[in-house]
Amino acid sequence: MNGILLIDKPAGWTSMDVCAKLRGALHEKRIGHSGTLDPMATGLLVVFLGRATRAVEFAEADAKAYSAALRLGMVTDTQDTEGTVMSQCDVAVSDAQLNAALARFRGEIAQIPPMYSAIKVNGQKLCNLARKGREVERPARNITIFSLERVGTDENGDILLDVVCSKGTYIRTLCNDIGAALGCGGVMSALRRTRAGTFTLERAHTLDDVLAAAARGEAEKLLLPVETLFSDHSALTLSAAQEKAVRNGAGFTYPGEEGTYRVYSQSGAFLALAAVRDGRLDPIKSFFEV
Repeated sequence: MNGILLIDKPAGWTSMDVCAKLRGALHEKRIGHSGTLDPMATGLLVVFLGRATRAVEFAEADAKAYSAALRLGMVTDTQDTEGTVMSQCDVAVSDAQLNAALARFRGEIAQIPPMYSAIKVNGQKLCNLARKGREVERPARNITIFSLERVGTDENGDILLDVVCSKGTYIRTLCNDIGAALGCGGVMSALRRTRAGTFTLERAHTLDDVLAAAARGEAEKLLLPVETLFSDHSALTLSAAQEKAVRNGAGFTYPGEEGTYRVYSQSGAFLALAAVRDGRLDPIKSFFEV
């Protein structure tokens, strides 16, 4: 089974829990995803199956969009409402103060990853150290917040934010840092991923729907072809000789316009992502079964 499966991840599941469940239901060992969601988070999880797992590295770099809820006046060890409360205070923040604080976090910023994360420092996962009560120095990482807008308030009085950000952004940490900038503290109280690259939540399937389709033997109908990930690149159809070269991992002389292309066989089978440079076409990554 090869392709991309868009899942609307339920709360309470880790991203790897979802992949493990799908391995059993779909009888496919080769399963991966292109961006972890915390257990409390819901929304779009882009899952790759079979030969399509070779595309994960390209999808990981895609910008992602989220709907998040920010609760001011609280600080926890996990930077979300599921952690141990470290401090609480009354909040008196005006709209002008909030807007000014949000403005500080748009564009390229430095973000220190949270202790409760899977990032490794000196070979050890930060989350494992945090569970032992340890905190270590973490180097700041440059991320980009392309868009950060307040869109309302929920029934708990938490501030609703729409965020579009680069790879490596922790929304929990963004909420924590906004709260710190306002002087009252802040935590993430809800998170839903709505977009990853060109994939949107509207196209996603619930895990229950996928499992039901698998039980009927119809799960493959839910898959998107792997080349969907590269839809912004033009397509090239190769001759039989050129196809043979690509299947052997070799390049060949090609006088076309420089760029990155989806390349197909004469029969229409997607073969590889390839680059045309200096009069040659060379495969970047192949996706045909071997």
